[in-house]
Amino acid sequence: MRTRLLPLLIVLMAAVLLALGVPLAVSLASAQQQKVVVDRIDDTAYFAAITRPAADRTTGSRDELRILSRELESYHEVYGIRVGVFLPDATSLTKGPTTWSMPRTGEVHDAFKESLLSRRSHDPKQVWPWQQGRLVVASPVIRDGDVVAVVVTDSPTGQMRSRILDGWLIIGAGLTAAMLVAVGAALRLTGWVLRPVRVLDTTTHAIASGRLKSRVAVASGPPELRRLARSFNEMADNVEDVLEQQRAFVADASHQLRNPLAALLLRIELLAFELPEGNAEIASVQAEGKRLAQVLDDLLDLALAEHTEADLRLTDVGALTAERVAAWAPTAEAKGVRLVGDCPPTTAWADPVALSSALDAVIDNAVKFTPRDERVEVTVASNGSASTIVVADHGPGLTDEELARVGDRFWRSGRHQNIKGSGLGLSISRALLAAGEGSISYGRNEPNGLRVTVTVPRTAPTP
Repeated sequence: MRTRLLPLLIVLMAAVLLALGVPLAVSLASAQQQKVVVDRIDDTAYFAAITRPAADRTTGSRDELRILSRELESYHEVYGIRVGVFLPDATSLTKGPTTWSMPRTGEVHDAFKESLLSRRSHDPKQVWPWQQGRLVVASPVIRDGDVVAVVVTDSPTGQMRSRILDGWLIIGAGLTAAMLVAVGAALRLTGWVLRPVRVLDTTTHAIASGRLKSRVAVASGPPELRRLARSFNEMADNVEDVLEQQRAFVADASHQLRNPLAALLLRIELLAFELPEGNAEIASVQAEGKRLAQVLDDLLDLALAEHTEADLRLTDVGALTAERVAAWAPTAEAKGVRLVGDCPPTTAWADPVALSSALDAVIDNAVKFTPRDERVEVTVASNGSASTIVVADHGPGLTDEELARVGDRFWRSGRHQNIKGSGLGLSISRALLAAGEGSISYGRNEPNGLRVTVTVPRTAPTP
């Protein structure tokens, strides 16, 4: 979410800064040019004042014209600005430098024509730093209401453009600094807003992974998110209480039913002595009673497995699996099944007791459903992140619909109802493995049979 929110904030702040910076830059350029134009206006007004007596053909003298010429040449030598006094017919009265003449077209000619109408030329168009433009200002010399001459200045803009560029650099530096401050503020703001969301996401994942005691620390963030965190903690407390009550009920019910059931089985045994030997009904009642006792034991084991915290430690999965294969080998031989294992040394983080119990349930099922003279293969492998234990049998296997349900509580295939079992063994295995961040999955073993894969992580557990 931060990767989506942060760019949006940065774009908005950049747009605001540009909306402020661009007009400021334009205003700076206009101010710099206006300053130059005002100076040129003052200069042309001065030259117009000293030109008026020199341009009088009746009273003007050569000395006055000579003084005017020296003024214009000195002005050009000092400032590098071309200046000239032109008569209405565009002939020059005097100018500096002397090589300059009135062009027939262009800005100078337009300004001259406008001044002949008894008004100063309009402000020249804006010159930007990347342009090589010049500033032309023309002012009429008026005597007795008539324009007798025009003073024209043609100024280079190099220094003005340099000052504009320097001002723009200062504005750009200020905008950059403001943008950096804004980005820092956006980082802090998004971190402050989204920190409760990240904590909530982490806690939700922890609860979904089985760590039901995880809670959100309500410390910072907007009031709405703090209120959401408190509501989430209340919900998690209620869910944990409900699950604890359910587990406690199953455990208590299983424990309380064992004693009456044991007493009932004992009375059935005593009653059997009073009946003829080999009575089918009493044998059936005894079998069902023992099956019910096994179901109660499995329910108690399942309740404990779902509640017990895993004692994770770095375990040699290969050695542990080889030990369980060796322990189940006599049972497999008695049934006429070959149990073979390929268990190279490999380490992973697991609860040895829980992993042993899960392997016992999986190997027991594999041996139980494998026909005589077939094999059950147990293979240990590892990659960079996990170690796997694959138990593959060559029994009847399961259909796609059955594979989707295998491992559910009390579920058994309709084809295996007459085989001893409660349907809780694989559920207990899944609960034991999930407590240690492990997993169990099921698939087909070609050409026939079931392949069960137990996976345990090789990385250290999350604190």
